[in-house]
Amino acid sequence: MYRVLFLFMILAEGVFSQMVHPSNNDAFLQDEVASISIEINPEYMETILTDSLYSDYEYPASFTYAASNFTETISNVGFRLRGNTSRNAEKKSFKVAFNAFVQGQKWNGLEKMNLNGEHNDVSIMRSRLSNQILASAGLPCSRTSYVKLFINEEYKGLYINVEHIDDEFLQRRFIDDDEGNLYKCFWGADFNYLGNNQQAYADIYELKTNKTENDYTGLISLIEVINNSSDEDFPCALWEVFDVELYLKTLALEILIGHWDGHAVNKNNFYMYQRPSDGKFVFIQYDMDNTFGIDWFDVDWANKNIYFWGEDERPLYQRVMNVPYFRDRFSMYMDQLLQDSFNPNVLIAELNTTQSMISDAALADDYKELDYGFSDLDFLNAIDDAFGAHVSYSLNDYITTRYATASFQVEDYLSLEPPCNLGLEELLSESIAISVTDLNGKTINNIDSFRGIYLVLYSNGVVKKYVK
Repeated sequence: MYRVLFLFMILAEGVFSQMVHPSNNDAFLQDEVASISIEINPEYMETILTDSLYSDYEYPASFTYAASNFTETISNVGFRLRGNTSRNAEKKSFKVAFNAFVQGQKWNGLEKMNLNGEHNDVSIMRSRLSNQILASAGLPCSRTSYVKLFINEEYKGLYINVEHIDDEFLQRRFIDDDEGNLYKCFWGADFNYLGNNQQAYADIYELKTNKTENDYTGLISLIEVINNSSDEDFPCALWEVFDVELYLKTLALEILIGHWDGHAVNKNNFYMYQRPSDGKFVFIQYDMDNTFGIDWFDVDWANKNIYFWGEDERPLYQRVMNVPYFRDRFSMYMDQLLQDSFNPNVLIAELNTTQSMISDAALADDYKELDYGFSDLDFLNAIDDAFGAHVSYSLNDYITTRYATASFQVEDYLSLEPPCNLGLEELLSESIAISVTDLNGKTINNIDSFRGIYLVLYSNGVVKKYVK
């Protein structure tokens, strides 16, 4: 009686087991604030901040990383500004490229390092917490850590070191499945169909891997499915080319953290990766600083209905949420996340621990006040008191409010039947489930009422773990 259900669950849940979140190494220390010192010709630095403000040209520099128990120096790295609107900020963000002048050079497995100034977040914790929650939910995201940045011995403030999303990122997460096309999706990435000419897409969806082939056919096919499939054909056609389950779980978390600067609202700040193993695209979030109550549009993101989050002009979001089966799966993921990854007590405790760790570096950071007038007191009170202006919620108030409203708004999971076989016929010919137990080995007789982690033994001898 379990056969169809559990073979379907391989498809529905198994995708997350294919994605591995790597452990933190010396580049991403979690229990201290390391120091990064950049030594660069002062004339180069002046050019970076003036004539090269909007250029991605990399200038030679020396990089030193100092932690409590080791110090490492790498000469001849590339150094430049990074970001979009943040390039105009007084507290800049920077990129270090270890391979800019020495081919193949890496540091702790990294070719590049993003140093984000977080100039619009008085707490300096929203982006990092967002990535931590995504990681805890088994979703692809960057590793992060805190560093103090010095340029030519001048303290530039507390920064977040955010793992760059590139081929190295893929290798650590999509094991033996990392050679596909990765697209960085900029503002304007609404997935509207623009025809078959790939040049129409290139400025919005920038190909970051396999640049020699410069092949956009897969992405254009996905966008054509999103826009041009009939309502009847859409669910199965999309399933064939897109990891819908991972997207639905990511969307639920996007809503919980209030990431309006992502795809569904602001058509911005995400990557698309096409797995070679099955040709399906994977949706990856990034740049999550405008979260947890930061608002520029007078919208109460903590109270906004979770089923009416995205804009009408987002065909992927709208069409997915209009499919009853996909909406039901979204409800399931939302409920799971509220139980497992968005627990207010756990999150607020983590914020207090983080604030204690970074306080000395943050209080010594004079750059934090230059863009919005953030003071030391604003930083110290950020967990419990809203700054005002664009920081409309404190972290505590946003988390507790969003948890309460999402818990009230989420619909019951109905376990609707999938609209097509979603590959069940092929799996049914391979193996069947012969026993189902919880983690303690107790047989589960009624899977419909069970919630949690369970184990399935298949006729081929394989045991797999799932979450319901």
